[in-house]
Amino acid sequence: MTHELETYGLILLFALVAVEGCGIPLPGETALITGAVLASGGHFNIAEVIAVAAAGAIVGDNTGYWIARLGGRPAIEKIPLARNALPRLLPRGEAFFEKHGTKTVLIARFVAGLRIVAAWLAGLSHMRWRKFFPFNAAGGILWATTIGLAAYFFGTKAVQAVEKYGLYAVLVIAALGIVGFFGYRWMHKRLALPEAEPENSGQESERPDDLPSPSR
Repeated sequence: MTHELETYGLILLFALVAVEGCGIPLPGETALITGAVLASGGHFNIAEVIAVAAAGAIVGDNTGYWIARLGGRPAIEKIPLARNALPRLLPRGEAFFEKHGTKTVLIARFVAGLRIVAAWLAGLSHMRWRKFFPFNAAGGILWATTIGLAAYFFGTKAVQAVEKYGLYAVLVIAALGIVGFFGYRWMHKRLALPEAEPENSGQESERPDDLPSPSR
């Protein structure tokens, strides 16, 4: 994967993530992790890696959604075993996505198997696109940002934590990032204080000499 990304660049990252979102099991997340690690070494810009991965996720998921919505049911009806189960399963799927669809498409990117089939399931269940799109886009951006930054700053161990603990790990990493940001600003201000103190003390020491001596 490292060699392929170095050769074909971020176009390959977009393609792998997008095709995975369409429902074909390709290593989209592995490509994102590899791209972020390469960015930490200066090969890519991490902002570009995250943007390309997020765009690929959104484009791929929406493509899979519309393929399933427009042609999924006719395709399934041609399969005898699936055709018999379709009238029984579809009402359940429609009820589930009506109630939990937004949460499902939001967190689907963080679950390996669900990441591949969530868009198809939403399309087959005729989840309304105006509900699907914003939550799917938010999930894709959150996934690309979290996985990308985790691999960029902390390596694969942090990514494994995200894969194992899901959104809990995302919240922990986000909290650590916020604490680290404000801690860095506080330390920067503290280190800048000694540089200003000598000037102030020098100005204060000069004031008594400038005052005229009291007359008797």
